[in-house]
Amino acid sequence: MGIADLDKGVSLMNENNNNWRIEEQRLKETIAEASAQLDEAINANEKNREMIQAAKKEIRENTSHGIGNLYGSDGFEALVELSQAMAPVTERTALYEFTEAKINKLRDILDTPYFARIDFCFNEDGQTEAIYIGHHSLKKENAYKMLIHDWRSPVASVFYRFAPGDAWYDAPVGRIEGKLLLKRQFEITAGHLDFFFDADLQVFDEFLRKLLSGNTSPKMKTIVESIQRDQDLVIRDIENELLIVQGVAGSGKTSIALHRAAYLMYQGLANRLQGWEIIIVSPHKLFEQYIANVIPELGEENVRTLIFDEILKDLIERKFETKNIFLERVLSNGPHSRLKNDSMAFKGSADFIAILDRFVDDIPRRLMKIRDIRFKGETIFTRAEIISRLCTNPDTPLKTKLSYLEEAINETVYGKWRRPLKSSVRNEMLRFAEINALNLYSQLFEHDEYFFKLAAGIALPEDIAKILAVTKRNLAHHHLNYDDAVALGYLSLRLFGAKEYAAIKQVIIDEGQDYYPLHYELLNRLFLKAKLTILGDINQTLQKNEDLSFYEALTKRLNRKKHALVTMNKSYRCTSEILRFSKKFIDDAIPVESFNRRGEEPVLLGASDLESLVEKLCQATNQCIEAGYQSIGLILKTQKNTMILFEALKQKMAVNLIRHDTIAEIEGVSIMPMYLSKGLEFDAVFICDVSAANYHSEADKRLLYIGCTRALHRLYLLWEGQPSPLLQD
Repeated sequence: MGIADLDKGVSLMNENNNNWRIEEQRLKETIAEASAQLDEAINANEKNREMIQAAKKEIRENTSHGIGNLYGSDGFEALVELSQAMAPVTERTALYEFTEAKINKLRDILDTPYFARIDFCFNEDGQTEAIYIGHHSLKKENAYKMLIHDWRSPVASVFYRFAPGDAWYDAPVGRIEGKLLLKRQFEITAGHLDFFFDADLQVFDEFLRKLLSGNTSPKMKTIVESIQRDQDLVIRDIENELLIVQGVAGSGKTSIALHRAAYLMYQGLANRLQGWEIIIVSPHKLFEQYIANVIPELGEENVRTLIFDEILKDLIERKFETKNIFLERVLSNGPHSRLKNDSMAFKGSADFIAILDRFVDDIPRRLMKIRDIRFKGETIFTRAEIISRLCTNPDTPLKTKLSYLEEAINETVYGKWRRPLKSSVRNEMLRFAEINALNLYSQLFEHDEYFFKLAAGIALPEDIAKILAVTKRNLAHHHLNYDDAVALGYLSLRLFGAKEYAAIKQVIIDEGQDYYPLHYELLNRLFLKAKLTILGDINQTLQKNEDLSFYEALTKRLNRKKHALVTMNKSYRCTSEILRFSKKFIDDAIPVESFNRRGEEPVLLGASDLESLVEKLCQATNQCIEAGYQSIGLILKTQKNTMILFEALKQKMAVNLIRHDTIAEIEGVSIMPMYLSKGLEFDAVFICDVSAANYHSEADKRLLYIGCTRALHRLYLLWEGQPSPLLQD
């Protein structure tokens, strides 16, 4: 090594030491400011709490009218007095809650103030600004200076989208152009600077690889430190009314959905959304619980999450077969599973939507006992006029049109006789207006001839006779299968409407590939004015076959002016070895790229009987626990298979049983059916029933792909008896 090399090395060391001192000083100043603001907020809220308690005490002691007098002769005055007394309490309580939220954010800042820094040189004036980016923003008290910029702020997009060089971001005032001079990432724990590095693409990939090499957790975590450019584009998209994301397993679809919700709640004062204006439709309750912490950790109130079954419950208000039970019966390969799947495929199709729409149009003509409406010997409305009124404006719920008819009757009577119509007389006139969705739906299947008449010109499945017979029998015994529950939900929406969801402005639908056209037609009518984000993966479809044409048909059905399809092909979850193995179960129509994190090859273990399988499973599971893996998933095709193995295992190891009808924490060793594993991830995965009896069809290939891609670090496939022929390669 020459003198020049030594000088260069010393210079670099001095520069690094100087940068470290600068960053430590900056961190110290930031924490000092956050600490001062925290103390001030805590003191302010202590005063707020005391004032609220004092005001409540004063109300109890000084309000002249007790609650019991509110319904007496002086009730109105008492109510006014009580309302006036409560107003300051309400205002002070709102201030207390606002300050409490600020306190929680400041405590987060004290632990990890920021995770990144960019130095941005603005083209307009040539000024360079060091911009620190964190989970929350922090402004210096009584000054304009921003110490920390929220990760959702416009300027923060530069960190996610650009390498050093020319860069830009879109601000409320327009596009801001400049140069990214520095892109630095920090690791800060409990207010202490552990390390930092200046990130180019290669260095950042190494950081992300290290991050992904860690263990997973019982709850999904935020990913603000590691959002990729294509993910950021989806998160910040506010132009499209319909945004569809086709993302391969492990591409971060769900994280993107949740960060997108948090971004939409942050974006712009005029467009800022409240938590109650966003709905996330998740695949099942276990998944809903798994993602519950993400949005609160991002600094926003939690948005409403629900599963499709809960939407159906709101619409039809009666007991029905849940989606999980439907999947259990379809995947069990029982004697009726094929017919059950065919029935869902037909009743969820665009063809059945057409039949239902024809049926709704036919209800006033054939199924309502409409007659002339007469009053005092005069005909107010003829039967033909009533039917004409009820058959116009097909997008208006039938019950709403009946209400309009009632108003028209009242106006006519009052116009002629100058007196309001008695309710008993009006009810007698409109006896035909009492409609029941389930009774009407049953009449659709009561006579095959009528059904085939409504289905004229529509290609019906080969086993339509069996589908009709089973449907008729189930409805006669008051049993509502899942496919009929979805159809009845749509019919109820057409008949009665649903005002509960009218205020929703954004809907995010996860695992969108598993829904049928009927699901989307129902959702479209329910959230007619909302913007939609749909995330899915064709390769992870359950119980049906789909290709990329699915998204084209979906775009046409949802009919939004501005729409986009974004494809995300890179998987960050699995090691390269696990992903390469998993790809054997899918075709190449949608390419799947690996982030190229190395690991161990998947392990295949056969056993002659259940006892031997349990022994091998316990041995391999203990090895994973000894290796430090905190989350281990034992996945089987159905709940029935799950229960058999659980009974054999429970005396040999601590295992967490996950059923379709219960909610539990995903921690330690968990055992569950395949359909409940969707969207989850584990350090190690054991697919425990990969026998020829369980996995043999094309649909089973997708199940194996789903199960295999749940694994971060290790994957095992076990079987009893003969292995699945799908493993032959």
